[in-house]
Amino acid sequence: MYEETGGVGVFRTGWRKSTSLITARLPSRYSGAVGRAVAAGFAPLLMIISFCIISCATSSHHQFSEPSIGWQTKAGQLMYRTPNSTLIGEALVRFSKTGDFELTVSKGPGITLLSLRQDATFAEVKGGLAGRGWSGLVAQAPPQLRGWLGLRDQFLHAPNQKTMRYAAGNETFVFRF
Repeated sequence: MYEETGGVGVFRTGWRKSTSLITARLPSRYSGAVGRAVAAGFAPLLMIISFCIISCATSSHHQFSEPSIGWQTKAGQLMYRTPNSTLIGEALVRFSKTGDFELTVSKGPGITLLSLRQDATFAEVKGGLAGRGWSGLVAQAPPQLRGWLGLRDQFLHAPNQKTMRYAAGNETFVFRF
C-alpha cells in the first residue's frame, strides 16, 4: 500500500515483504519514474550509513608485543581521583624492558573498566573509563587520556616500587601492590 503524507510518499508493507534495504523491491505498480526515484534514494542513504558505521570503528591495526616470560607483572589496587569522583579498583600492570606496557583496571571479576596497551609511539585504550575508546599515536592522544598514557613512563622508570603515585593535571593515580 502506498500513502501520501505531506508530500512524502510512504510505502507500508509487511516486514516479510521487505527484509532489508538491499533486497527490498518496490511493488510492480511503482516501477515507473516514481519507483526509479525511490530506488535511487536508497543507494546514497545506504552509502552514508555504511560510511558512518565504518568510520566509527576504533580497531587498531598496530601490532603490539604479546606478554612473555621477560615481562614484569604486578597485581594490586588503583585509586583514581578527579575533582568530581574517586574510583578504587583492581589493577593488573604488565610491562617489558623494551617499553611495552599493559594496564587493566577492573571492578570485580568480569567487569573491566579500562584496558590500555601501549608502546613507545602507539596506544590503544578501551573500556568504560575511556569513553568510546581510542587508538593511535601517543603524541596525538585526546587530552582526557593523557594522564592514563603517562603511566607507562612512571612504571618503566620505577619498576620495583610497592606504591606508585602519579598526578597529571587534575587526575591522581595511586597504585598499591
